Amino acid sequence: MALITIIGRGHSGTRAISHTLYTSNVYMGSMLNASGDLLPPQAMYAACRVFARYVHWQGGLNWDFSALHTMDIPAEFTDLLHEYLKSVLSNDSAYRGWKIPETTLIYPWLVRLYPEIYYIFWVRNPRDCILGHHITDDLADFGVEYPKTDDLRLRRAISWKYQYDIVKATPRPAKWIEVRFEDFALKQEETMQRLENFLGIPLARIIMRADSIGRWKSDTSVNYYDFLEPMMREYGYEIPGTS
Repeated sequence: MALITIIGRGHSGTRAISHTLYTSNVYMGSMLNASGDLLPPQAMYAACRVFARYVHWQGGLNWDFSALHTMDIPAEFTDLLHEYLKSVLSNDSAYRGWKIPETTLIYPWLVRLYPEIYYIFWVRNPRDCILGHHITDDLADFGVEYPKTDDLRLRRAISWKYQYDIVKATPRPAKWIEVRFEDFALKQEETMQRLENFLGIPLARIIMRADSIGRWKSDTSVNYYDFLEPMMREYGYEIPGTS
């Protein structure tokens, strides 16, 4: 039996791949919301807060995740994770999985506990990603220290960077693929073939809307911060003033 999870910050378009997997007969849990999140989320949220105790904030926008790769994983965390995933782990379907953006906040320990999982890292231009509210906007709600600010957009951009950093700081598992939401929407067939080759199963096609891409272009508020530039360059997103 194969286990699949989706890594990616909220508002990265992860519902698209969750719905794709569900429509493709991948068991995604006993209860899902409209976004394709496995519910209820409370045990996952609590696990995130346990994890955050061991993240060392170095000041500014820098965090040290190194201890998380070698320390003993607390039983409290493992119990909470298993409680959250009980409907998935107890199911006997050939392909099972789950999606909830907060999975990204525990990613280093997830890789250590489940190195055999198929990991799908879902990326979206942060300029689109920070336009709307998500529960992970304020990292302090999950026990993560960061430079507090009342600027909502800045808070979301910091959350985006933190979640990018936590993924990049973690040794890559054996079964790993990175997918840009923009490619899934605009080059669906090509991207779906990559995912099918990765997972080894046929996938259903869902309807995608091109107008979900580049919404920041009609936004009238701040949607870019200089500290996002290295990550945006890595994934081929347009940097203001360079076109």
